[in-house]
Amino acid sequence: MGITEIMNAEIMNDKKEEKLIKIADKISRCRKCRLWKSRIKTVPGEGPADSELFFVGEAPGKEEDESGRPFVGRSGRLLTNMLNKVGIDRSKIFITSILKCRPPHNRKPRKDEIENCIGYLIEQLEVIKPKVIVLLGLVAIECLMGNHRNLREMHGKNIEKDGKIYFITYHPAAARRSSRVRRIMEEDLKKLKKMMD
Repeated sequence: MGITEIMNAEIMNDKKEEKLIKIADKISRCRKCRLWKSRIKTVPGEGPADSELFFVGEAPGKEEDESGRPFVGRSGRLLTNMLNKVGIDRSKIFITSILKCRPPHNRKPRKDEIENCIGYLIEQLEVIKPKVIVLLGLVAIECLMGNHRNLREMHGKNIEKDGKIYFITYHPAAARRSSRVRRIMEEDLKKLKKMMD
């Protein structure tokens, strides 16, 4: 790659960063659904604007709500450990959730909350244009791929839909509750790493 190409890539990445900051600012002021009333902080997501991998979870939990950062609670720490174990550098991936605010008592996201929030995720995907979108658990799968899907049949696989490549695996919260799911998720992430190499 020549100097011109490198400079163009850097300029392009700076523009992407600016767009992501604008989206995060919109999220911080969002009052489209009831969740703004109970949140401490919004959790727009984090990671480089030129990420090849884009991880999507369900919704922020207590520690995420307090810090404004995604996947920093118990499930997030488990995910980070699994990523380290298989050789995926978390600092090089973009990671976020379907919802950008914590539902009270970590309940499942409601339909109207998803409908009001999904636009931000779509905007982030359009800016980053990752090679692979990693869906963590059924809520993320149903929101981005539609209809109820069978996670047991889909996990560890790439699925192409609407010109995007999705990689399916379990949510780390499920891996925390089950050592069997944890082993499966680790194997899935190993496949993901091999695929990206």
